[in-house]
Amino acid sequence: MWKIKSFLLFILITGSLHLKGQDPCRFDKEIKSFNELPVAEDEEVFIFTGSSSVRLWEDLATDCDGVPVINTGFGGSQMSDLLYFLDQAVTRFRPVVVYIYEGDNDISAGKRPEDIMTTTKAVVSKLLALDSELRIHFISAKPSPSRWNYKLAYEVFNDLLKDYCDQRPQLFYVDVWNPMLDNQGRPTADIFIADSLHMNRKGYLIWKEVVCGQEKDE
Repeated sequence: MWKIKSFLLFILITGSLHLKGQDPCRFDKEIKSFNELPVAEDEEVFIFTGSSSVRLWEDLATDCDGVPVINTGFGGSQMSDLLYFLDQAVTRFRPVVVYIYEGDNDISAGKRPEDIMTTTKAVVSKLLALDSELRIHFISAKPSPSRWNYKLAYEVFNDLLKDYCDQRPQLFYVDVWNPMLDNQGRPTADIFIADSLHMNRKGYLIWKEVVCGQEKDE
């Protein structure tokens, strides 16, 4: 009996920790700043949103030259957070194109790629229900030295994401995984800052070529 009680206590504790980690209130500051951004009335807007790889893209507007961008990245977010804050981060701006980078933190938090995709589909459904002509670009999970132990899970997620996008004309898969690998198939070391997770300017120059170049090619 005590083994059962210990197991139930373990589930309760770990479940509570998970809920705490997913507390949407932790993004109050970021969401407040999104709500304060003006909404363009007569301009086609491109939204870039997702976790810290988007939030820290300081030269986004310059790199995507000629594209009217709004950055609503919020560091530490997961796909479920984006779904929760979709109105504040995306739809209130009435964009014509949306770029999404999520999945990185989801994998490192232990979520299954299949479960992340379930949330991804909910995000897409909500966006297309509001604007059936919206173009949605999903940026693949990136490879980083500090999370290389999750390599297989990232690859599975990226494959699922690509397959999902390939089956739908308004969804586009943006592969940053392969361009960020070196000749040995590992993350290129000098494109990251000291934490081996977030990118330096060299990393963002790769994203500039791959991510910003995609919309111009269409």
